[in-house]
Amino acid sequence: MENSAMAEPSKADRKANGNGKVKIAAVGDLHVQEDSQTSYRDLFGEVSREADILVLTGDLTNLGKPKEAELLSEDLRACSIPVVAVLGNHDYESGCVDQIAATLRQAGVYLLDGQATELMDVGFVGVKGFIGGFGPRMLGSFGEPAIKTMVAESVNEAMRLENAMRQVRAKRTLVVLHYAPIVDTVAGEPPEIFPFLGSSRLAETIDRFKVSAVVHGHAHRGSYEGQTPGGAKVYNVAMHITKPTGRPYALIEI
Repeated sequence: MENSAMAEPSKADRKANGNGKVKIAAVGDLHVQEDSQTSYRDLFGEVSREADILVLTGDLTNLGKPKEAELLSEDLRACSIPVVAVLGNHDYESGCVDQIAATLRQAGVYLLDGQATELMDVGFVGVKGFIGGFGPRMLGSFGEPAIKTMVAESVNEAMRLENAMRQVRAKRTLVVLHYAPIVDTVAGEPPEIFPFLGSSRLAETIDRFKVSAVVHGHAHRGSYEGQTPGGAKVYNVAMHITKPTGRPYALIEI
């Protein structure tokens, strides 16, 4: 995937090589609005001083409007480190997802949708993910065609994640999702909506590989930390989740 670099490579390399780890700032659910006075320029500037790479976990726009993506791209000018992202369900709302993706890629964002990229010896793998529920209560492909279509989409996202994982050659890997792969990090949301917040199919795929960490958003009132059945650390980095940094973004060292 070709991207115009947003990074200051020497600065990023210097910070990462200090202790052999890469510091990743991760946040999701920015919900940039066309008529909002909110700007993320200061936040992105702060992140550039604190981390080596910024990861955005979807719902970058509020209504999936091209203008919202343009406003986000303008704010990202304040970010002097590489940016990796996936889209979320809100980014699809207005049927302009191709235009949104093009705008973000033109701004230098490594936008992943079933692909992998490597930055600073870390592999980044990204898909949006989808709904379906967790564990034994996960929705099965049975009954009406509409249900089967829904389950097929969930399975397809898991398969796209697996295909992307197979592209990774780096020894360290961060999986970037919008929807949750486990129930632990949606805890705090109303139980009735758990099936709409993610799918265990994503965790099943993740656990077939060696993964350093997983980040996602979507569950605004969920919990910060959990792990897959196979032991991979999972972090819900949605904007409103309380994080150890005390800031809207998490800092994860890999």
